[in-house]
Amino acid sequence: MSSEVAQGAPRRLGRLAATVRALFARTLDLALPQLCPACRAPVVGEALCAPCWSRVSFIAAPYCARLGIPFPYDPGPGTLSIEAMSDPPAYNRARAAVRFDETARTLVHALKYGDRLDLAPIMGRWMANAGRELTADADLLVPVPLHWRRQWARRFNQSALLADVVGKASGLTVGLARTERALNVQGAFRARASAQREIEGRRLILVDDVLTSGATLEACARALLRAGVAQVDVLVFARVVAPARIPI
Repeated sequence: MSSEVAQGAPRRLGRLAATVRALFARTLDLALPQLCPACRAPVVGEALCAPCWSRVSFIAAPYCARLGIPFPYDPGPGTLSIEAMSDPPAYNRARAAVRFDETARTLVHALKYGDRLDLAPIMGRWMANAGRELTADADLLVPVPLHWRRQWARRFNQSALLADVVGKASGLTVGLARTERALNVQGAFRARASAQREIEGRRLILVDDVLTSGATLEACARALLRAGVAQVDVLVFARVVAPARIPI
């Protein structure tokens, strides 16, 4: 009898521990309800509230095959925008999850300057969804690095946080090691000599939070291509979209 009691004790303790954890989690949910990442209104689960969700301007096809700029109508597969033809970038393709409007700006600024690291998972998941075409054809994700002064002041690189989420969603590795970035920032971007063996001949995706003029991503792409990378694509959370023009 004592043997049966002894054998059943661990199971009872396990059930008791699980019950205590469940009660503790429920208490936390009641005391600290989930909040909308954008406006901090109470929500159910990790999501935006209905008003904020309705204001997010997601980018979906049809869009420029090269730059990911949305078209006002579907001109057919493979169509390029005027921007892609008149000033083609060094990188192959760019994709963004949302337009850079007021709602997107709020999310980006809260992540970068408001220590709202809880925003990275939802933003990164949107990026992973928008970049499925790219991640299916890539070997590595490379976050755009920050100058060391900005990283020291901010204490984190928002591009690396987003790349980690995209990597988990897509199964891609985020390269390179945090102390051995593919790109080094010293007034200009250049590939580290010690990293070239790892990236040579590979297909990379540069990850950043916002694409505005594209100058930073262009400089990063050129540095990687000079280092022998086979292909560079770009994946961002938001991109600036000019007023609609007719594609040609």
